[in-house]
Amino acid sequence: MNFITSGQNNTIKDIKALHQKKYRDAQQLYFVEGIRFVGDALDNGQNIVKAVISDRLESLNGGSLLISRLSKVCDQIFCVPEKLFKEISDTQSPQGVLAVLRKQPADMEAALDNGKAVVVLDSLQDPGNVGTIIRTADAAGISAVLMTKGCVEAYSPKVLRSTMGSVFHLPIIEDVDIINALGTLRKKGYKIIASHLKGENNYYHEDLTLRSAIIIGNEANGISEETAALSDKLVRIPMPGRAESLNASVAASIMIYEFVRQNKL
Repeated sequence: MNFITSGQNNTIKDIKALHQKKYRDAQQLYFVEGIRFVGDALDNGQNIVKAVISDRLESLNGGSLLISRLSKVCDQIFCVPEKLFKEISDTQSPQGVLAVLRKQPADMEAALDNGKAVVVLDSLQDPGNVGTIIRTADAAGISAVLMTKGCVEAYSPKVLRSTMGSVFHLPIIEDVDIINALGTLRKKGYKIIASHLKGENNYYHEDLTLRSAIIIGNEANGISEETAALSDKLVRIPMPGRAESLNASVAASIMIYEFVRQNKL
């Protein structure tokens, strides 16, 4: 194990850089924090490039075991003072462990060929919404999540925390061209269903027992006109109350679990 005490150390600088999307994209790296999240990365065979721990991690519940597990798969483990760890952390109350992971690109063709349902996110911007939808899709057994070019990055720290580890469990395909993606989905036999406030069809009346692609639109503007034009069905979720709309992650959860219900999963 290596010890670092200076914020000017190159390893510290490299990790600080990963707080920015351009560096994550350029290096194809990202980071996760916390005893549980790093443990999930280990459980799911993620490629851990390096890890940083604070000098108090060993005293925390599960800290010693995690250090032991990390040492078996990662030869770059750095120990830093707690004060320095807080400088590289993205959380207000860090637990003292951070792992840098290499991105593992997903194969969209394989995911669509082998799946029965996918979720398509059309320009969603809120990290909490995107992370929650990924987590819900994972829980429901959805085959993949496709994210268009206008979406917030799946590997941003806030999105990752909201996934609660689900980012490791299903294919997430980013920077998707919506026109090409919907064309591919249609060729592979997916019924394309988009949530839309002006949808004429009650979502609960749709037959979801065949291959389905569920599209969720931007929080403020909904799905794009291009997406609407290419969808097989524009649907609405019944809202007998007075609210004008639902939160995007709530709408997605309702639609995903109606698929689960109809398919008796």
